[in-house]
Amino acid sequence: MKATLIDGNALAQTVRNEVAARVRVLAAEGVQTGLAVVLVGDNPASAVYVRNKVKDCQEVGIHSILDRLPADTTEAALLARIAELNADPTIHGILVQLPLPAHIDEHRVIEAIAPSKDADGFHVSNVGLLMTGKPLFRPCTPYGVMKMLEHAGTVLDGAHAVVIGRSNIVGKPQALMLLAAGATVTICHSRTRNLAEHCLRADVIVAAVGKVGLVTAEMVKPGATVIDVGMNRNAQGKLCGDVDFEGVSQVAGAITPVPGGVGPMTRAMLLVNTIEAAERRARAPR
Repeated sequence: MKATLIDGNALAQTVRNEVAARVRVLAAEGVQTGLAVVLVGDNPASAVYVRNKVKDCQEVGIHSILDRLPADTTEAALLARIAELNADPTIHGILVQLPLPAHIDEHRVIEAIAPSKDADGFHVSNVGLLMTGKPLFRPCTPYGVMKMLEHAGTVLDGAHAVVIGRSNIVGKPQALMLLAAGATVTICHSRTRNLAEHCLRADVIVAAVGKVGLVTAEMVKPGATVIDVGMNRNAQGKLCGDVDFEGVSQVAGAITPVPGGVGPMTRAMLLVNTIEAAERRARAPR
């Protein structure tokens, strides 16, 4: 039986429509939702990501500011710009596109963003809130994965989930969100022994390591839900994920494609974080 395809493009459009409606509600109250995106340097992939994020904002009615700074921008200058955005009442969310040039400390930059405007959900305060089960902002990619699992009807309460990858951006927060949903979670990584054995016991697999074809059909329990976060290019230059899609789709119960899976949902959840920030400020006691 071929797996059900979890269409990230279609679900992301649904999310954008919902955000647009919430933006209109705030606009009727005199609040224009605002997101600032800061891009340092000329990384081609980052430029594409940023362009798409700005386009998404335009679609849902969020006012967006794009700061394109040269690659030789000093750390001090970047921090000063972030301080200005923190103080700007028209900006509800701030995103500094990663990676940054080598001479800039990414951790210092992330920590400079006001936690209440941390649309990426990377600030240590927001990470701590997620850890304690009281999230303010959730990192966009794992947040999108949770929405996809919900949309697919995957039961997480009591399920065994395997997360392959332990990054601060995806793997670790993904594990926390799955735990909060009632799953028993195993985190696997480059040092894990017998990866296939862990995966074969999983009801849900989230692959997020950046290795072409890491997860094969022989590693997947029949009927499992497989979420592919990987974004790679194979030997032929074709965009692909961490999962052998053709093989695994013959075994899994549900699967995400690459492209058209998690990527669009990551962008959509940035909009969700931004509108949540705007709503939070608009509803805050004066």
